[in-house]
Amino acid sequence: MNGLSTVLIVVGLFLVGGIISFAKQQMPKSLIVLLSISAGLCLVAGIMRLEVWN
Repeated sequence: MNGLSTVLIVVGLFLVGGIISFAKQQMPKSLIVLLSISAGLCLVAGIMRLEVWN
């Protein structure tokens, strides 16, 4: 596990927390969708960069 994968996973989890917070505050759905896409991309990129696949 290198530093970049850790940062990507942490940022993705931070964005997931933002999604939950924004959903509770009833923010616009487009903003929640944008955060969801961003969080998903960060988490997938962080998981794919893990060195456990070798």
